Amino acid sequence: MFLVDSHCHLDRLDLTPHGGDLEAALQAARDNGVGHFLCVSIGMANFPEVLRIAREHPDVSASVGVHPNEQEDSEPDVDRLVALAADPEVVAIGETGLDYFRSEGDLEWQRDRFRVHIAAARRTGKPLIIHMREATKDTLRILREEGADEVGGVMHCFVEDWDTARAALDLNFQISFSGIVTFNSARALQDVARKLPAEHMLVETDSPYLAPVPKRGKPNEPANVRHVAEFIAGLRDEPLEQIAETTTANYFHLFGGGEPRQSKTA
Repeated sequence: MFLVDSHCHLDRLDLTPHGGDLEAALQAARDNGVGHFLCVSIGMANFPEVLRIAREHPDVSASVGVHPNEQEDSEPDVDRLVALAADPEVVAIGETGLDYFRSEGDLEWQRDRFRVHIAAARRTGKPLIIHMREATKDTLRILREEGADEVGGVMHCFVEDWDTARAALDLNFQISFSGIVTFNSARALQDVARKLPAEHMLVETDSPYLAPVPKRGKPNEPANVRHVAEFIAGLRDEPLEQIAETTTANYFHLFGGGEPRQSKTA
């Protein structure tokens, strides 16, 4: 079995259970069938570390981007994002999007930042990783206005209803499920997981956040993506191996490579 954690923050993991060793945390995930990891950037300050991790581990890829809530001393423009995305380890632009949950006042700056990321994705041809929280209408509107369907991407940590999922599919985006889908309160999201065509599904941890049942309340790590996949397999009455095979194929189709990378020098 081969699973992909399509969204994790390896530079932010709680490595205490692994003696402070990231490689040990990755090996724990590999022992649970996880064969590839997408380490996602949230800002210019953490991007060098994200890139270093990807360069040092053959089964890790990176993204470049600025989270909608992240404060930046120097806001990256399209040219800077395009230049950073030229590194072969960088397979996506993001995470980017809109988050109205933690923000107040005039949020036009967030929308401007989002548009810059979409423009960079279109110039590079690399897919977008979208963060959307309490901003569904504006997120979908800006994706349409800026032609994001030309590159597509993934709606990371999806928590919306079926109508929103269909709108995302119409924009050429995949739907990624995190540990939230395992929560008892997530009935509408579980309905999406049942209905979603298999060719549009990804799984993730968003670690160190949002640990799935039965690890809820603890720091999350990539090994737990197996719990997400197992839960979805149960919802859909499909074998875990089928969920793993499909979501892995979907990941490499979207982010490139076509198959798991065994070595960066091969």
